[in-house]
Amino acid sequence: MSEQRQKVYRECHQKLLKLREEVLNGISQAKTSVQQEVKGDEADMVATLLDQETNLIRNEKLFQHLKQIEDALARIERGTYGICEETEEPIEEARLLALPWTKLSLEGAEERERRQRVYARSS
Repeated sequence: MSEQRQKVYRECHQKLLKLREEVLNGISQAKTSVQQEVKGDEADMVATLLDQETNLIRNEKLFQHLKQIEDALARIERGTYGICEETEEPIEEARLLALPWTKLSLEGAEERERRQRVYARSS
């Protein structure tokens, strides 16, 4: 592996650790919001319940993102980070720096999307 590639991996690793911390903080904040007591008149209760639903949806998205981050960190540990799941070729460095949790190269993402469209049409 080239020195440049190793530098990109180290930078991505740092980004992933920082992102994990941010996501965990977001989950903690959303949990606090969901636990707020529902009280007041009907309008207040509806507003509170809608806020809680929004926070639950946000929390679910945060958990999904956390899983992507944890998976990427595990790939770094295994030595499989930066290899496209579809093409088994190295993922572009610029793509890794922009989306350090990605599992797909640009070509691999296009291939997967094409296959999903074909599958959706046949269903």
